[in-house]
Parts: sequence; C-alpha cells; structure tokens
Amino acid sequence: MIEKRKSWMSLLATSSQSDLLNLWEQKKIKVNYVWLRTPEIGSIMAQGRMGVTGDKFNIGEVTITRCSLKLNCGTIGHSYVQGRSKKKAEISALCDALMQTKMSKEINKNIIIPLEKIKKDNKDKILSKAEATKVDFFTLVRGESD
Repeated sequence: MIEKRKSWMSLLATSSQSDLLNLWEQKKIKVNYVWLRTPEIGSIMAQGRMGVTGDKFNIGEVTITRCSLKLNCGTIGHSYVQGRSKKKAEISALCDALMQTKMSKEINKNIIIPLEKIKKDNKDKILSKAEATKVDFFTLVRGESD
C-alpha cells in the first residue's frame, strides 16, 4: 500500500495543474471534508548531489503548496505540490484521501490512469523530438591499403 500511495502522490504532484483540474471537474465528484491544514504556500531547499556518491549541496529554494484534509469517513489526505496552486494542492489531497477509500477504483479509473497516460504521451513526444535530431556517426572504410 505504501509503494502504491507513493506512486499516486508523485503522479498527482508532478502532473500539470490544468490536466488534473480538467479530469476532476469532468467527473463532478462531490465529497465532504474538513481542513486539517488549509493550503499554504511556502518554500523548501532543494538539494543536489554530484554523481552517485558525492556530498549533498543546496541548489536553491523551490516554492511549494501543501495541505491536509480529513474526509467525513475519517480518511486523511495530504499533498505537497510544486508552485503556488492552492486548488491543485486541494484536489491532490482529495484524490489521495479518496484513493484510500472504497472510491479508489473510480478515482484510479477516472483520474490516476488518465494522468499516467498523459505523462507517458508527453514523455514519448519529447523522446520522438530527440530521436528526430539524433545524429549517427559512423566510420567509412576507404579503399586505401598499406
């Protein structure tokens, strides 16, 4: 369950705001909840590492929005999303909570799977553009002999 939750939370956090909001609004899902932590904007320090074994170093600050909510059934959802979108953070937290309830199949079918497809299509598009600019270098043997 933990690995699956990591997967859908990562997908929700990295998906575009417009894709997530469009899918959510198409399904017109109504759910009652209370805020545990209303969406708040802040920043975190991003760290990098030189190579696999190098020491960590600070790259810079990244703006995030986070929130937590509790459904009427008691299930808690969290979200941390890059940027300043309170609405994306709210919908991501709702999806996280609903994926832990009996509505998980519906949310998976109508939001998670379409977001995975969009992400794959975008990746394929980038790879095909890169492939189009690929240059193959080869050596041609000339007819010279010693």
